[in-house]
Amino acid sequence: MYQTRHFIKFSCIVLTLAFLSACDDHTSTGSNSVTINPTVTNQPVEKDIQPGLDKSPMDMCYYPIDYPKLKMAGNVSEPLIARLIYSRPQKNNRVIFGDLIKYGSAWRLGANEATEIEFFKDVNITGKKVQKGRYVVYCVPQPDVWTVVLNSDLYVWGLKIDSTKDEYKFSIPVAKTRFPYELFTMEFEKADKGMQLNMEWDSLKASLPITW
Repeated sequence: MYQTRHFIKFSCIVLTLAFLSACDDHTSTGSNSVTINPTVTNQPVEKDIQPGLDKSPMDMCYYPIDYPKLKMAGNVSEPLIARLIYSRPQKNNRVIFGDLIKYGSAWRLGANEATEIEFFKDVNITGKKVQKGRYVVYCVPQPDVWTVVLNSDLYVWGLKIDSTKDEYKFSIPVAKTRFPYELFTMEFEKADKGMQLNMEWDSLKASLPITW
């Protein structure tokens, strides 16, 4: 009798363990189990954030210098004379004048779109009257002198300039800079009479005198 009760008790324990094992297997591998996989997000790398970033950024300058800031601050003391829009290529260890920019050939005075200058009143440049308006500005450089040209063929790219629309030409001397310019730079500067447009790159500088 004792052996019978012991056998029954042992059988119950075995059946219970078998049942629990079956439930565990069903939970982990059965058809109703759910597997959650972590979500993988592809984070953009830096080059993907601004894929079209230009190596020759566009810039703008005014005369009077910083005119928009002066206007917003209510500190304008003289009227707006000119605005210039251009792109700024880099020297990047290259020989610029005479190599990258050929002497005797037209140069866009920048990169990408043709450089544009706008005069908001009639001005005088090297003794020539220039009517107010918007112009493409480019030049033909030589070692000692640049020929700067104002052209009416607006909204063009690079050197695709229609020379039949040249409106004015000016010859200006070239000088050495105090230090080399890595970025091509165009900037207005106040002068004794009026202003001048300075054009600087590498170790060369040319200045276009403008009066009114």
